[in-house]
Amino acid sequence: MATIGYQAATVDSFLRALREADISLLVDVRAVASSRRPGFSKSRLAANLAEAGIGYVHLRALGTPAEGRAAARAGRHARMRAVYLRHLATHEAQAELSELAELVGANRSVCVLCFEADPAHCHRSMVAAALAERLPVDVVHLHPSES
Repeated sequence: MATIGYQAATVDSFLRALREADISLLVDVRAVASSRRPGFSKSRLAANLAEAGIGYVHLRALGTPAEGRAAARAGRHARMRAVYLRHLATHEAQAELSELAELVGANRSVCVLCFEADPAHCHRSMVAAALAERLPVDVVHLHPSES
């Protein structure tokens, strides 16, 4: 299983990183699947992925609540982690974590997506860690280039 952030990526470098890692399904774990970065809002992203032969699933309940997103933007990563871990314990998030486990367990080459370039500062690392408690997975963090 892989994770990726698109913060410093172009659409081309993002798709290249996914192809090089042989990803067949991208799982978007943003609470709000819109972006100011061209090509990364939900509809355009799904279309770009489809053109590249990569599937797309949006698991909104695995996204970070507004309070956590605000903390991340302010660089308050410990606060973001606390908010997200509390959110991850909710029924909705646990149900979507189970859905993600099923997707990964089906042996598809799955990559979890969010915005933040640094996985250490992003909730997708916590999603991957929670998934690793359910399934034996090796997690690789992809880093698309800026060009």
